[in-house]
Amino acid sequence: MFLQFNSSTTLEKTSKNSKAKMPKWETDSPAMVGGNGVYSYYRNSYYQRKMVGVLKERINEVIATKVDFSYIPLASNTFHLADLGCSVGPNTFYHFHDLIEAIKQKYQLQGFASHMPEFQVFFNDQAMNDFNTLFTSLTQERQYFAAGVPGSFYDRLFPNSSLHFVHCSMSLHWLSKVPEELLDENSHAWNKGRVHYANAPNEVVNAYSSQFAKAMENFLNARSEELLTGGMMIIVTLGIPSGMPFSELPNSLLFECMTLSLLNMVKEGLISEAQVDSFNLPFYTVSPGEMTKLIERNACFSIERMELTDPAPWLDGPVNMREWVVHVRAAMEELFSKHFGREIVGEIFDRLIKELTDHSHQLESKYKEKTLLFIALKRKRFSSKST
Repeated sequence: MFLQFNSSTTLEKTSKNSKAKMPKWETDSPAMVGGNGVYSYYRNSYYQRKMVGVLKERINEVIATKVDFSYIPLASNTFHLADLGCSVGPNTFYHFHDLIEAIKQKYQLQGFASHMPEFQVFFNDQAMNDFNTLFTSLTQERQYFAAGVPGSFYDRLFPNSSLHFVHCSMSLHWLSKVPEELLDENSHAWNKGRVHYANAPNEVVNAYSSQFAKAMENFLNARSEELLTGGMMIIVTLGIPSGMPFSELPNSLLFECMTLSLLNMVKEGLISEAQVDSFNLPFYTVSPGEMTKLIERNACFSIERMELTDPAPWLDGPVNMREWVVHVRAAMEELFSKHFGREIVGEIFDRLIKELTDHSHQLESKYKEKTLLFIALKRKRFSSKST
């Protein structure tokens, strides 16, 4: 019989863990701007969709060559997929249409076309995410059943061995929290007068790196429990070549201009110096070497593919600064509102457009290629943390 499933085993595991106390991470990362207004993520996530679209052929190739359905048990002939950090759409819908098409083709190639499963997609994001906009945007023609799962993906979200495929795109560069040392005046990592580790002392960079390592440890541990043996996980995040300083990347200019805008507002008395000193972006860009060490330390996943690629081969000509800032605002407005107050947010981003425009000549000298990190992982059959 096709892909038999031992339901009693899985139910037993779920029952044993159902009363377990799970850690809950506080998060400093923002929810994307909800709704479908002028500054909403729904209307301003074109750049992210184009970047992930660059990887469509690679994802299809991984599914075609690395996924083996012959030993992945399927409960009730249902294939379970999860999108971690789904936001409000519409990008997640495009991605999962393509993913499911590739998985169906793989079934056919392996000779299982007559046993094609039904597909269940779990859309996950923080509890404050605008799930209403997400689900009202679902198309009736979709090939899957949809469900929402609120919560941090740095925690457990699903029962043991319940997922076959996990997708996490353009989300893992958001840290679960800002490193505490950045706010301690007695620490060498106190990040006074900066909003990020761009052009900061090594102590600040190391604090960010350590926080990312802690977050990834929790992320990988949680997924190792939730994914079936042989299950696949695709991660797409912003990356940086090993050994390259962050100051070489375009986002460093963005964060430097943010700092300049805020410090000028301090001089004009619009915000306080203390507000700037206590504001840091929970944003980290990881190198392939660094990510490899974290995955190998976890020991539950084999790295099937990892590479940096050009995120914007479609971008021809100079960056439209106003358009770029609107995309940034859709992702970060809630973070700025929470710290500085909603009434000042428009002023902050208007000034950011001006600062970026004034420094646009510097963008041409920034390293632009090979800054999108693609990772394909498979849950090992045997490991030190096997479930």
